[in-house]
Amino acid sequence: MSNENNPSNASDIQANQDKPELDTGLDAIAAEATPVAAPAAAPATETGKAPAQAPRDITQLKVEKSCSRGLAGWLGQHRLSLAITSYQTGRIYLVGSDQQGRVSFFERIFERAMGVVGNAQRIYLGGLYQLWRFENVLRSNEIIHGQFDKCYVPRNAQTIGDLDIHELGIRKDGRVVFVNTKYSCLAELSPTHSFKAIWKPKFISKLAPEDRCHLNGLAMVDGEPKYVTAVCKSDSVDGWRERRRDGGVVIDITTDEIVCEGLSMPHSPRWHNGKLWLLNAGTGQLGWVDFENKAFVPHAFVPGFARGLSMIGNVAAVGLSKPRNQRFEGLQLDDELKKRDAEPWCGVQIISLTNGDVLNWIRFDGDISEIFDISFLPNVKHPMMIGLRTAEIRDLITFESDIKVEAPAA
Repeated sequence: MSNENNPSNASDIQANQDKPELDTGLDAIAAEATPVAAPAAAPATETGKAPAQAPRDITQLKVEKSCSRGLAGWLGQHRLSLAITSYQTGRIYLVGSDQQGRVSFFERIFERAMGVVGNAQRIYLGGLYQLWRFENVLRSNEIIHGQFDKCYVPRNAQTIGDLDIHELGIRKDGRVVFVNTKYSCLAELSPTHSFKAIWKPKFISKLAPEDRCHLNGLAMVDGEPKYVTAVCKSDSVDGWRERRRDGGVVIDITTDEIVCEGLSMPHSPRWHNGKLWLLNAGTGQLGWVDFENKAFVPHAFVPGFARGLSMIGNVAAVGLSKPRNQRFEGLQLDDELKKRDAEPWCGVQIISLTNGDVLNWIRFDGDISEIFDISFLPNVKHPMMIGLRTAEIRDLITFESDIKVEAPAA
């Protein structure tokens, strides 16, 4: 694995946005149309308030990208890609490596893109009021547009309402489970209703749209939901805001036991290599749970509000956001940044689980300051995704058939 952390030149980065640069093979793809009217309200944040002076038209945001020199080679060598979401900008980025050895950023717009989980065949994405399912339509020996080895097509968008949906998991039987933060519970899709609640913390007395404890993270173990994170144990509307510094907990949903406490805005629990890892966002640390002492064991410091974690092999991809006022006041993260004479990042750092070193990184600048979630996509080298505002979503048609093909008459 490369350990070069020098910025990549712009010429080494290939950007694919919603622009008319790709061909279906028959017709050119039209550019995404700019909406006639701006959204009625800016995307909500974890403070419950719209960010100050947020751009109203998310299609016009300008985002600059840079990365470590070794990232493209590392992704290509391990045949890996990343799905990265930013609800602040309504973006999902698919980051891979192209045939010229450059980092490829493929960008699509989905309003308030939040939790993401996926693999070589399927991606689930939580949005403002829908849960999206994307399917790869390419076989292992196929490419599209002469370059992409995976093409994720939106096949289903179930309308669930604004549940402030956070992290997602895929059960071993293929069903998706998600953190319903507004109602302080875990939920599944319902064929009739907005959601089917399957679990809530014991300290939550009722299902109510009050975001009482800020339930946010989900860890799957052997294809089933097992651990969740919450900012606190509050059973009062919006009660988590006053418990951000040390009220955080990790809960085993099969026993209702609190297995770790005293955390500061914990996020993104993940079971990996026999340990429960998570991000203690209020202190800027990646670490793991000491079950015997119900304590958090720091492994590495990251320069930003840590949220979004994906792990594969002996590495972790950690999402970083720049702190905002109000939500971050009084947190240890500010002191840790000052101690290290460091500025907060917006981006992703790929960290060794052996020694905590940063092996590679991605930085976002411009009209973006927050990342929400990350998912490694194994066995995916150069992915793309079909957008909603291009002709391609009408023209790219694939099918399967059970109709027997008749032999031509002699």
